[in-house]
Amino acid sequence: MPFGEVVCGSPGSGKSTYCYGKHQLFSALNRPIAIVNLDPANETIPYPCDIDISSLITLQDAMKELGLGPNGGMLYCMEYLEANYDWLEDRLKELGPDAYVLFDLPGQVELSTNHESVKRIVKRLEKSGFRLAAVHLCDAHYVTDASKYISVLMLSLRAMLHLELPHINVLSKVDLLKQYGDLDFNLDFYTEVQDLSHLENALSTASPRFAALNMAICSLIEDFSLVGFETLAVEDKESMLNLTHTIDKATGCVFVPPATTPLPKGAINDPNAPSSQRPNAWGLMSSAMSTAKGPRSDVRDVQERWIDAKEEWDAYEKAQWRREGEMVKEEEARRKNGIRERNAPPPREKS
Repeated sequence: MPFGEVVCGSPGSGKSTYCYGKHQLFSALNRPIAIVNLDPANETIPYPCDIDISSLITLQDAMKELGLGPNGGMLYCMEYLEANYDWLEDRLKELGPDAYVLFDLPGQVELSTNHESVKRIVKRLEKSGFRLAAVHLCDAHYVTDASKYISVLMLSLRAMLHLELPHINVLSKVDLLKQYGDLDFNLDFYTEVQDLSHLENALSTASPRFAALNMAICSLIEDFSLVGFETLAVEDKESMLNLTHTIDKATGCVFVPPATTPLPKGAINDPNAPSSQRPNAWGLMSSAMSTAKGPRSDVRDVQERWIDAKEEWDAYEKAQWRREGEMVKEEEARRKNGIRERNAPPPREKS
């Protein structure tokens, strides 16, 4: 059964960068992944692209042939893809039944909030057997302004109601958040979407004429009680792993390496060991569906890493990277010079 992600979000939210980071992470984990570019205006794709919509249609061709503007041309391209869904289906079948696919959508938000073509394409993918989750990226700097934060909440809520998929909202570029100044509240206030009435003063100061409207919108968001956010710093391995675990829980994906995959160093596969010590399907599922645990699984740790003590953490990580590099160089030098480690047994003499 193929699994996948529908990556959506406004322009500049980091969709393509996220797809590239996910490809690098999965490659390091020896986990198969394929990326489908569904943005007909994306001419500089940073990641290895398995399927590219530009092979079917480009935004420039649509604008030139039909005399459309950028937004109208983008909508036409999605409608054209829907009408030629068999083109996409045939290429997805070539990826195999065990593929993990990222669908990189265009940045026009109306495609994931109002327009029906993407929604119908997603439904056809689900009918063909795909288990999908929507990953909606929002630039983290919006939390620094109350009115922008409310607009992001409304956008996220609308996308959730429109796409009708397991949905993960993500505050991307959280590692750049400190450069925008101090936050009015702790980061968990924004990720957990806590009592929005605390934003009343900031909203009323910015637009006193619309104070009642602002609070009505806040009440609407709280009535649905659907929106929450994960955080993402795409260059941070722990952040990517935590988000991957969250997405896997949403789709029900449990990655099992092939039987031919060698065991990790130090691992023992003893068929005679007691059942409590052997790998089992129940343990695998319970581990996959458990609460995420790791350095970036708690939003308070994220705040400490990227906001409260960013400089100290940066210096610490650079020191660790330097130390790891020196250890690799020393190991390589010992290997080249034939110097064995102190605890290694001496070579046996030939009889």
